[in-house]
Amino acid sequence: MADDTAVDAFGTPGDTVPSESVTIYDVAKLAGVNPSTVSRALNRPGRVSAATERRIRAAAETLNYQVNPMARALPTGRTSIVGLVVSDITNPVFFDVIRGAEAAATSAGYTLVLTESEESDEREYERAQRMLRMVDGMLLATPRMSDEQITALARQKPVAVVNRLVDDVLSVVPDVQQGIAEAVRHLRSHGHSRIAYVPGPALSWMARRRGELLAQRCEWAHIELVTLDPVAPTVAGGRSAAVAVRDSEATAVFAYNDLIAIGLMQELVETGIRIPTDISVVGFDDIFGADFTSPALTTVKSPLREGGDHAMAALLARVTGAEISADGFDLATTLVVRGSTGPAAR
Repeated sequence: MADDTAVDAFGTPGDTVPSESVTIYDVAKLAGVNPSTVSRALNRPGRVSAATERRIRAAAETLNYQVNPMARALPTGRTSIVGLVVSDITNPVFFDVIRGAEAAATSAGYTLVLTESEESDEREYERAQRMLRMVDGMLLATPRMSDEQITALARQKPVAVVNRLVDDVLSVVPDVQQGIAEAVRHLRSHGHSRIAYVPGPALSWMARRRGELLAQRCEWAHIELVTLDPVAPTVAGGRSAAVAVRDSEATAVFAYNDLIAIGLMQELVETGIRIPTDISVVGFDDIFGADFTSPALTTVKSPLREGGDHAMAALLARVTGAEISADGFDLATTLVVRGSTGPAAR
């Protein structure tokens, strides 16, 4: 009832004024409050009473008033905008990272802006530099640029990294060791003694990390590991690795990510190789669609949404001067067994 009365007092939604001519003082006059109260209500929700905030927002809507983040940044030095850079917007692995980061940003009253690098370290650094001018902080998801470039960005404004570890930069990295250990035990229990690894991009820190941990676990389990040449982290990249996988004489293959695993499976099946009868395939990340393949893909599930959420929350805490230790985040990986793995071929 209170909301209806407020809207009636301010007129109908059709009686609007062009937003360009409306100022915070017009909103304050219509709402019957001070301009500073309008600023608190619109820029930092919860700083005024709920009734007053509703009245101010109703006035702003009636007048078609929009907060200008650039103008707001002049007295405060903050835009309430935060940036996110991903290496490939078409890669499903980033869907949940983006959702998690967006949820954390929205809950803190920030607007998220997004750009991609198309797997280019040069474009990534260039676009990050450009974005950094307009945001309060930046989250880099699985970045391809060098540690030195990331550190240079972090010297300018708060920066956080997800799926990569950079010294002296806030980094949120899932514990991939647990999931890889489970995958190796799973393959060993099925009699596999020779495994091939298809790495992702040469510039990918996570590709190297997964390869190193896989080598350690295979050595411990007395499994021979054959590391193949890096490929693009795409379905096409997986297809391109099929000949090398076949020639490796491995009975199982571990792919850097699910897209590579899916492309590899497609190419192998088309050449008459049966999965998992002739070769078992394991992916990584458990992206949307990993269970759509035939057979469904066995993969190491990574907490992608939680990683994006935690990394953004930690970044915004740093933007506001608070401190959050990334070590406190529980981001374990785990094996999801489906139909693409089975007993080693005899």
